Parts: sequence; C-alpha cells; structure tokens
Amino acid sequence: MTKIEKIQIDPFGFREYDARWLYPKDINLNGVKKLGIGLGTQIRNKTIDNPRVIVGHDYRSYSEDIKKKLIEGLIESGCNVEDVGLSLSPMVYFAQFELKADGVAMVTASHNENGWTGVKMGIEKGLTHDPKDMSELKDIVLNNKFRYGKGNYKKVENFKKKYSENLIKKNYLSKKIKAVVACGNGTAGIFAPDILRSIGCEVIELDCNLDFTFPKYNPNPEDLKMLHAISEEVKKNKADIGFGFDGDGDRVGVIDNRGNEIFSDKIGLLIARNLSTEHKGSKFIVDVKSTGLYKKDNILLQNNCETIYWKTGHSHIKRKVNKEKALAGFEKSGHFFFNKPLGYGYDDGINSAIQVCQLLNKQNKMMDEILNELPNTYQTPTMAPFCKDEEKYLVVESLVKKVEEIKKNKIKVDNQLIVEILTINGVRFSFEDGSWGLIRASSNKPSLVVVTESPTSDTRKKKIFDFIDSLLKNTGKIGDYDQKI
Repeated sequence: MTKIEKIQIDPFGFREYDARWLYPKDINLNGVKKLGIGLGTQIRNKTIDNPRVIVGHDYRSYSEDIKKKLIEGLIESGCNVEDVGLSLSPMVYFAQFELKADGVAMVTASHNENGWTGVKMGIEKGLTHDPKDMSELKDIVLNNKFRYGKGNYKKVENFKKKYSENLIKKNYLSKKIKAVVACGNGTAGIFAPDILRSIGCEVIELDCNLDFTFPKYNPNPEDLKMLHAISEEVKKNKADIGFGFDGDGDRVGVIDNRGNEIFSDKIGLLIARNLSTEHKGSKFIVDVKSTGLYKKDNILLQNNCETIYWKTGHSHIKRKVNKEKALAGFEKSGHFFFNKPLGYGYDDGINSAIQVCQLLNKQNKMMDEILNELPNTYQTPTMAPFCKDEEKYLVVESLVKKVEEIKKNKIKVDNQLIVEILTINGVRFSFEDGSWGLIRASSNKPSLVVVTESPTSDTRKKKIFDFIDSLLKNTGKIGDYDQKI
C-alpha cells in the first residue's frame, strides 16, 4: 500500500455538490492525489472493478498539474482513466454518454477567481454528485477508506470535434443571427465561437483568446463587469444578441439587441414558452432564485405545462429534471438543462445559447421585442455577502426562523404582508403583490446569496433588499458583498 505523506486537504472543500479549494493553500498536490484515490474508490464501490473514468481540465495555469495528480490517484484506486484533455464541463459529461464510461471528473473552479481549483464529479450518466455523494466521498478521503488496484491511462484524441459536431448537426439556423460571443478569456473561447459560427451565426468575438490570468474580469455571466462589456460590444456592432460564457462552459448570460442584460431566469422563461408550443404538457424545473413569473405565465398554462421551484445548484436541478422527466430546467445563474430530445439532461452553456438562437430563428422579432412580451418585473442581480463556511448554514437557519416570526406576527415590509414562505433552499418569502426576497447559503463559496424581485416597482425591490440587509447585519456574521444594489 502506498504511503501518502505531507497531505493538505481542507475538509470545507467538500461542498454541497462539487469540490472547491484555494490552491495550494487549502489543498496541495498530494491532497489532490488522495482525492483521486477516494473518488476512484467511490466509483468502484458503486459500479464495477476497473471502472472507466472520463477526465478533463479547464484552462487555468495549474489545472493540468492538478489533473495529473487526480489521475494518479484514480489509477492507484484501480480506475481506467480516459483523458479528453482541455475541456468544458459539458464536454466531459457528453463524453460519458458517447464513450459509455462509468464516471467523470472535471478539474475546474468554474467561475471562481484565480487561485481556486476544484472537481466536478459524477457517476450516473448526466448527473453530478449530490450532497449525499459528497458526504460519502469526504468520509472516504478523510478517513482513508480506500480501495487500491491497478488502473491504466488512455489519452482520447480530438474529442472536442465529436462534442462540437453533436451540437452543430441538429441546430442549423435558417437565418443569419449576429451574435457577440464573450468568454472572459476562459476555456469556452476555443469552443463557443466556432460552434455558433457553424450553426449559422455571424460571430463577433470578445475576449475569446485563452488567458488564465483573466485580465479583464472573471468569466462569470452574473458578473456585471462582464455583462457591461458585452452590452457595449452589442451596441457598437448592432448585434442581434450577446452571449457570455463562464469558465467551464456550463453557463451562459444573455444581452439583448439593445444592450440590455436579461437575467437568465427570464431567458429560461422565454425558452420554456418557445418549447411549450411543440411539447405541450411538459414540466420545467427552476431554482428558488428565479423569477415568480413562471407560475402564472399564460403561455405555459395554455400549453398545460407545470413549473416546479427547486433547490439552487446545478446538481440539484439536473437531478430534479431527471427525476421528474422534465423537458428542461433553468437556474438564474445561467445553468440550463435540456432533457431528451434536446439534450442529455446536463447543463451546457453553448447548447443554451443555441436554444436562444433557435428562439430568434423561429420568431420574426428582435430579442427586445420578444422580451417585452413578458410582464415587467424589477430584479436584483445575485448578491453574495461574505459569511464563513462554518457559520453560513447556521446563520440561514436563524434567518428562516426570523422570517417565519415576521409572517406569523403580520409585520409589514414596505406596507406588504408576507403571504408565502418556501424553505426548500434557505428562505424565499413572497408578498401580497407577488414581490419576493431570497436568502440562502452559497453552495461553493464562504458567502450567502441574496436576490429580490418585484412586479410592482424598483423602489419595492430595493425596500425588500434593505429589509434583508438589515436582517443580515443584525446577525453580526456578515462581511462585504461581492456586488450590491
């Protein structure tokens, strides 16, 4: 048995549905190898001896080194590794289907700032680890419950082409759409422009060259800096649409032809409306950060479609899409999930952008005109105030009780009573006029998550935020926000 020495692996890196650490502060290369042995053990325990595991990595300066150590661990545990190289997360997910493999491990910190690393993992096809899987993996790794064996390594050549062709072949456009494609110098830069060009888009590239220093902003479609940069480019080029992809290509943000940001939950609603006409009676899954418009949407109701609000997080939503046999799932963060016949159920930012292009292709309208068909609401961006990992869930628990007391005691916020509370993921509380606020713990960073929306006024949206901000300050456990209205 191999003796592993000088291991650094912070237990808090095992998060709700993937693993994230600051490297090398919270995990070192020996820690990564230990993680690989643990993951390989878990895959063997759930599948077969010598399972085949697809591995890929994003374009951070240290990702390839981390992938090599992860692979060492997987091989030592008895796994046969098939390495697809520089990848997007959805390319690795697709490879599991295409190559009929037993598990996946994608080395990425997604949109997190430089210095972060992580792994997105899955065993059942199209799904990634849920909290139970992560808890089990944490136990295996930290308590050395390893199985050892003799695995092997194989490099899969040019899988990027297969992944791209799968998206292109069924999505050709009948009219030219001019699209700004922004990748924040992340890995999507070598995928998204070519794929969208191949389906018939005229592509204007923005920060699509790979640069692991992320010189302008993080590749994060919820980052206002990135969205503003896309907006300027759309207006300058009189483009039909703007797309912004995150660091590992599983999310997309959208800017309309006038340069206005469209929050991804509303893009999801537009796509759901478009799909519902051909797929009547479908189910759609949305996360608790998403607009309240889904529940009362006339077109979805006319087409006998049902919307279910569920826990935020790509793993939670894709599992719910799978369990409910929903046609699609949408998250405010820009994760969209398309089930058969549109996809395999996992989140793919490029496929999501393609669905937006199909929406424009089908309707003889500009994006702003299509958007204007939705009732107007006033939404905040997703805001993340700092809160320690070891405290954030307890803080949210206390706030759930506080909001329940406010409802019970009929205390008004901006002259509105709380009429409904949803606690499936943190606390989402709704008011008489349909306005709502959300407080939950972030799944992958030491922070909380705050969102508010009002169909009534921008002022009410802000008043609900002020109410939440006051609750948070009173806990004494909250630091600075990443962005704030």
